[in-house]
Formats: sequence, C-alpha cells, structure tokens
Amino acid sequence: MHPIPDSFHLRRAGTALLLLLTACLTACGGGGGGGQTSGGGNGGGSDSGGATPVTLAIRGVDMSMLEQVEQAGGRFQQNGTAADGMQLMHSNGANLVRLRLWVDPQSASGVAYGGGDSDLARVTRLAKRAQAAGMNWMLDLHYSDFWTDPGKQVKPKAWASLGDDELVAQVQSYSQQVMSHFISEGVAPAYVQVGNELNSGMLWPTGKNWAANGETVGGFDMLARLLKAGIAGVHSAESQAGISTPAKVILHLAKGGDNGNFRWWFDEITRRNVDFDIIGVSYYPYWHGSLTALKDNLSDVSSRYGKPVLVVETAYAFTLENGDNLGNNFGTATEVAKGGYPATPAGQQQFLKDLRTTLAAVPNGQALGFVYWEPDWLPVDATWASDAGMSYIGENGNVGNAWENQALFDYHGDALPALGELAASR
Repeated sequence: MHPIPDSFHLRRAGTALLLLLTACLTACGGGGGGGQTSGGGNGGGSDSGGATPVTLAIRGVDMSMLEQVEQAGGRFQQNGTAADGMQLMHSNGANLVRLRLWVDPQSASGVAYGGGDSDLARVTRLAKRAQAAGMNWMLDLHYSDFWTDPGKQVKPKAWASLGDDELVAQVQSYSQQVMSHFISEGVAPAYVQVGNELNSGMLWPTGKNWAANGETVGGFDMLARLLKAGIAGVHSAESQAGISTPAKVILHLAKGGDNGNFRWWFDEITRRNVDFDIIGVSYYPYWHGSLTALKDNLSDVSSRYGKPVLVVETAYAFTLENGDNLGNNFGTATEVAKGGYPATPAGQQQFLKDLRTTLAAVPNGQALGFVYWEPDWLPVDATWASDAGMSYIGENGNVGNAWENQALFDYHGDALPALGELAASR
C-alpha cells in the first residue's frame, strides 16, 4: 500500500454532487449493486444479523503508524474511556498486528522519510506492544527504504549498485539478520510477508517482472531468485534459533478482484518452484472491484495453487469530510460510487460485515480473514512522507495524511462502530 496513489491528484468532484450522492446512499441504505437489503453492498455479502454468525480465524490491524500518531498527540477512546490503541484493538477482537519494515527510512543526511518511520528499532517496539497485548504479529518486509507498491519498488540506497548475484545474497543475508534480531528480542513473527504488493516485482529493475519503454529488467526468473533468497533467509534464522513452529510465508499482491493478474503472477512464480504458505491480497473496493470479484478470485486461486488466502490490507471511509490540509485517497463521489457503500460510520461497518461474509463463503475455509490497514491514523501531524521521503521514491506532493477518514476512529479519537467487526464471531 502507498497512501497517495498516482491517480489521487487527478480526482476532483463538486461538493454538491458529493453531498447528494452520499445522502442518497445513506437514505437507500447502501450502494452500487446487488439489490441487497443488508444496508450496503457491491455484490458480495449481507448483514449476518439473524443469520449464522461469521467466524474468521484472523482479524488483524496494520498499526505501523501508531508511534508516530501518538508522538503527534493522537489518543484513543471507546465509550468515553481512554485506552492504549494497541490494547483497544485486542479488546475488540483483533488477534494480529501487521507491521511494515523499511531498510533505512531516512536520507543520507539523516532526515526521516515519515510514514511511520518504520525502521528496525520502531518495529521491534511495536511488535513487543502487540505481543504484550496478547496478539500475534506479521512482519511486512518491503526490501526498500520507503513505500513499495505495484507502481514502485525502489532499491535501498545501500543496495543500489549491487550486481544480480550480490543482490540475491544481500536479500538472503538481510532477511536472516532481521529475523534473527526479532527472535533474539523475543518477538518472532507468526507471519512474514516477503515483499509488498509484488504485482510488478521487487527491487527494480533487477526484480521487475515486466519491461516498459525498452528497459532492461530481470523478469520472473530474477524475481523468483530474490523471493527464494528472502524466504531462505527467514527460515535459516528460525532453524539456527531452534524455532519449532516457523513463520508462515506470505506472497502479497494488490488488486484483489483481478483474477487474471493473480493467475498470471502466481502461475509464473509456482512454475519456478518458489515455496510459500499463504496468498496475501490487498482489497480496497473503490480501487479493486466488487466483493463478488474478490470472492471469485480468492476461490479460484486458493483451489488452483492449494494455498489459503488472507486479505492483508483493506479499509473504507466513514466520512468524506477532510481532517487536515491534504486531500484524501477516498475523498469524492467517485470513490463512494465505486466502493458501493456510503462514506458514513454505518457504511464503513457494513462494508466490513459484508467482507467478513464474503471471506467466509470462500470454499473449504480457505480464506483466513483480513487485516485492516492503519485504523489508527488520526488527523495529527503524522505525514505519509516528508520531502526527503518523496524525493527517494521520485514523487511530488504535499505532506499530510490522506487516510484519516478511513481509520476506525473519528477525528477526536473516538472508536467507530466498525471496530466491532474485529470480533472473532459476528
């Protein structure tokens, strides 16, 4: 995930249209499709009220921003009672925390890149908090100094000049060192993502899996070598430490409703004998299609490759009002129409209800659950990127928070109803 997609700055809509559509969706009980009576929907599920409760094994939250939000003054409460953000997630049913790790998220002169400044020390502290709160955690290795997604996979500064074989060796060594560190700190992760949103590969151009404008890339052969190296490093650290239950390795793609893209990518990867445990998915309905498309894709790939699936990123807006000076990813009538639910607290909750129902409907219990992305990102001074961070990934933009209206807390830090959808059974 990258909180400012390339298309963001092109999206504008009139205030009148925005308010009209939101009001209509609210009055109609939901949006875009399927003729449901559940209060929402883009064609994937229904409210479980009165029906058999939906039970999911994993109900996670990505809280990589938490320390930065807290340092900027962010506080959380539920029903008028203040609480630690991590503890509050667990008390509402979350059992997993996902944390991204960047190699060196600062400039050569020491200016932090922002976005949570997710270096090894910070991730270690957050992992310890997750464990103390009674939750497992997932390590999300980006193999970059900052955000990675299908549109960019920038090599760490210190790795930029390495040749192919040297880069493969570095990926294995780094993965092993990181895992050994967490094991020695008493916080071995239960899950490890080797790479983040890998649709276009990793560590460009060496591990890029398609070429544009005549560029030279390593293709799937090189990508497979890099993935195997990362996985080998993870398991080598566990083996040396005598870990009896190794972490589950996740390979993660965006575009959760795009079955053709998933088949193309995983066909190539499995053909090259990359060993992994779980297929990870990003699914944002306003970008990635209907819940029906998600279910069809998850049902297909879990059967085709014999692997369980896990939505490792998802979110939805609870308002179209902006909480700071930076426009939001989900900020116009366009996102409401594509997402299929009103941008209200009730709409946000109904989306998660229907997502749960959709995942439970994947055959043979192969959908493990979901991870909500950055439910803690309040509208405080916790920017997605500093100027130095934007320079590193080659983007121009403004500092600020484009995600606050998709948190599970309102702009005062009060818990929203959707937080209840983290429960094991609903």
